[in-house]
Amino acid sequence: MKEMTLNEFSEAAASKEPIPGGGGVSALAGSLAASLAEMVTNLTIGKKKYLEYTFELAEIKKELEILRSNLLDCIEKDAEAFKPLAKAYSLPKDSEGYEERLEECLRKASEPPLLILKYCTRIIELDERLAVIGSKLSVSDAATSVMLAHGTMYGAYVNVLVNTELMKDRQFAQERNDEAVKLLDEYSVLALNIYDDICKRISHE
Repeated sequence: MKEMTLNEFSEAAASKEPIPGGGGVSALAGSLAASLAEMVTNLTIGKKKYLEYTFELAEIKKELEILRSNLLDCIEKDAEAFKPLAKAYSLPKDSEGYEERLEECLRKASEPPLLILKYCTRIIELDERLAVIGSKLSVSDAATSVMLAHGTMYGAYVNVLVNTELMKDRQFAQERNDEAVKLLDEYSVLALNIYDDICKRISHE
């Protein structure tokens, strides 16, 4: 699915087919957030004013390359996790092992969006640093990146929630929800602070 053109992916997401859905689109948005942050490193490395940060920027660039690739992989992971869940839903509820099968599918379907959320928290952390050591000419791209990651977290979270809410194992569901909410609360505040700080800097320059 990640090999689709932008137009093909957009059309697929707009169709009545269940995939790519919110999870896959969130993964793509997160990957674009990583792309913009990586662009900041590419626009900064080599400039005289930022030579002291060359090594750090190179390390951030490498990590963002991995994050970008991992998030693209999550498009497929999300789709593959949904397929057995959709199949389980289609089975008669009184069929042998129905509840156990559904429970396992729900657990697996909740994993990709949680992973997407985690990846985005790291992008936000890297954006925070890039807002300081990145070229001023690309600071708006860091701001755009951080807000894409911010929005992606919310898309990922609701896709965790839609699966955990149907789980019979409420302890597991609550633990997974708690993990997601903790990340969402902490990093949404951080993302907004980074964005606001960048906007203030731009408006006063």
